[in-house]
Amino acid sequence: MASTNKKSTMTKKKLINSISQDKGIHPNDVRHVIQAFLDKMTECLQNGDRLEFRDFGVFEVVERKQKIGRNPKNAAVPIIIPARPAVKFTPGKKMRKLIEHDDTVFLDGSFEDDSLDDDQE
Repeated sequence: MASTNKKSTMTKKKLINSISQDKGIHPNDVRHVIQAFLDKMTECLQNGDRLEFRDFGVFEVVERKQKIGRNPKNAAVPIIIPARPAVKFTPGKKMRKLIEHDDTVFLDGSFEDDSLDDDQE
C-alpha cells in the first residue's frame, strides 16, 4: 500500500516568501540575493570549481562514465550512452543527521536527542 504522506516542494518563490516573512526583508531584495547566489553557484560549477558549505554539503562536477543502455522495445539493440559531466551533491554531517534520524540537529551545531528526555525526569 502506498504511503499517504504527500511531500511538498519548496520552490524558489516559496523560499523567497518564507525568508522574507521570517527576516522581515522585502521579497524583491530576497529574490535578488537568492538569484545572485544561484547564478554564482552555476558559474563556479561551470568553471569546474567545487562548492563546499560546511555542515550543509558539497557540490562538485563529476564525469559520468560511458555506459551501454537498452531500449525496452528492442532490447537486442544496445544504445551507447556517452560520458558526460554531472553535478553531484554530497550532504554534510549535520544535513545527514537531520535527514536520517529522528534526533534534532540545529543549524547552530547543538544536538537534541529525544531519548534523553526520559532519563532526566
